[in-house]
Amino acid sequence: METVEADLKEHEFLKGLDAGYSKTLLECASPVQFHADQFIFREGEAANWFYLITHGKVAIELHGPDRGSMIIETVEAGDVIGWSWLFSPYKWHFDARAIVLTRAIALDGRSLRERCDRDPAFGYELMKRFTNVVVDRLEAARIRLLDLYGVRAKG
Repeated sequence: METVEADLKEHEFLKGLDAGYSKTLLECASPVQFHADQFIFREGEAANWFYLITHGKVAIELHGPDRGSMIIETVEAGDVIGWSWLFSPYKWHFDARAIVLTRAIALDGRSLRERCDRDPAFGYELMKRFTNVVVDRLEAARIRLLDLYGVRAKG
């Protein structure tokens, strides 16, 4: 548990987080490991976790008809994956697949949703952090779609 606690304190996503909130996260945290090419989650499945990447690389993928899987973004140590646990209907919007051996801290989204309901300030702090993640993922998807479909500026 000491390693998980140290990893939480050092993780970029949680920099500057109130010590009390860090303790709450620690109560919901467990270390996990994923092998190369192992799916961490799949689009449409129940989203009850999120992951703080501590080592390795993960591909965020979207499956397109007639195109197969497309990598939207690649994330690595210091990044977070999985924001769908926070927004109803709590289903994954993308696939996440380990590219290489990847270690992470898994956080129990169901438990954290309950804690956010009991402590709105805590919920707001997590919401602010995850909103940045959502915006970054949408921007990455937008850029990938522009590249994929060869949209050219008019002029």
